[in-house]
Amino acid sequence: MGLDLDFAVRHSGRAPSALTRRDVARALLAVPSGQALVSLPDLRRELVATGNPLSTVFWESAKAILTKIESGVATVGEVRHWLESSGTEPIMLTRGYFLWPEEDERGPVATEMYERLVAFLEERLAAGEIDADALAAGDPLARDAYEELQERWLGTPLPDGRVPNVVVNDEQDQELFAAWDEEEAFALGELRRVLADLPEPPFPAADLRSAAARLRVTLTRPGYPGNILRAVAGLDGDLPEGGIPSADALPECDEDLWLTVAAGIAAPISDLPDEEDAARFFDLDRELSHEDSTLASLCAINYADWLATVIALARYGPGVLASPERIARFIADSEDVDVEPDEPEDLEATEMLFTAVTPLWAHLGIVDKAEVFTPLGWWGLPKALERAWSAR
Repeated sequence: MGLDLDFAVRHSGRAPSALTRRDVARALLAVPSGQALVSLPDLRRELVATGNPLSTVFWESAKAILTKIESGVATVGEVRHWLESSGTEPIMLTRGYFLWPEEDERGPVATEMYERLVAFLEERLAAGEIDADALAAGDPLARDAYEELQERWLGTPLPDGRVPNVVVNDEQDQELFAAWDEEEAFALGELRRVLADLPEPPFPAADLRSAAARLRVTLTRPGYPGNILRAVAGLDGDLPEGGIPSADALPECDEDLWLTVAAGIAAPISDLPDEEDAARFFDLDRELSHEDSTLASLCAINYADWLATVIALARYGPGVLASPERIARFIADSEDVDVEPDEPEDLEATEMLFTAVTPLWAHLGIVDKAEVFTPLGWWGLPKALERAWSAR
């Protein structure tokens, strides 16, 4: 399809006399850069003939960016910045770190707010509050004013009370949570399907009593690993900030306590509490604390990796090495879960994440000091994962 005035009109849905710089810029970017460059003079003449010449600065900036694109030296950021410099294109990432979803990923609310902002910017441009030529020329003051204008609009309630940046982020969160719920439900179904074909491990009563007794002591002490285990299991949710539960406040049943904590490692319920010494966890001038690093790793392990790990361990049974390195290989070799190719960097990244898991597993008796899978882990780890994925 050739790039001419008719194409620009169809692409934007506006009459020739109403086409904005943004409309023309988007039309130019919708076709191969070489084709856009060749068509640029004719498109400009056609717009002049309709009484909508735009400006020399705009056409020069269009030629410059299209030439860079055709030469293969333009970055995505440069192209995006040029489009935003049309004067009516929303800034993708604002100074306040509000990020618009990509066009093909916007829900109804984001689409509505995006269109509202475009309309607002068109009004401000027509009123002379936006200097599009200065934007196209790269004037930093014009860019600052443009960013500030959008930042202010995003945080200002609409007549119906909705705040644009809030409702867009809420919609994004809802979509993300829905995707997580769907992935979790699928993983739970796969876990149950595989476990149904495996023999039921014997109940290690003595091992469970010993692990639960150790766990009760740990959970009532400050510091690692008690603070991590309390947080992931949600055992400090009703306590004041920095509070530590008493032994009487923990679940009475050893099995329930153990499974709750083991499930929390796979699906953390909460973050670290704001304890009195929270500065040592959140001081931005210091390296990430061990506790924060551990929680970040736990939260970064996806459903597929947990599923592949637990299925492999359930099949191998007690005595198999369950070190982070071995777990990474279990995941890469899994025939039950569709995983990415086992590139060295992928294996290393997975191994690093599970270095946060195995010390906690050792404290629960899922693995021993040599990181060997135990009878208690064989019995309880699949049950804990099933509990984690069916509790919400």
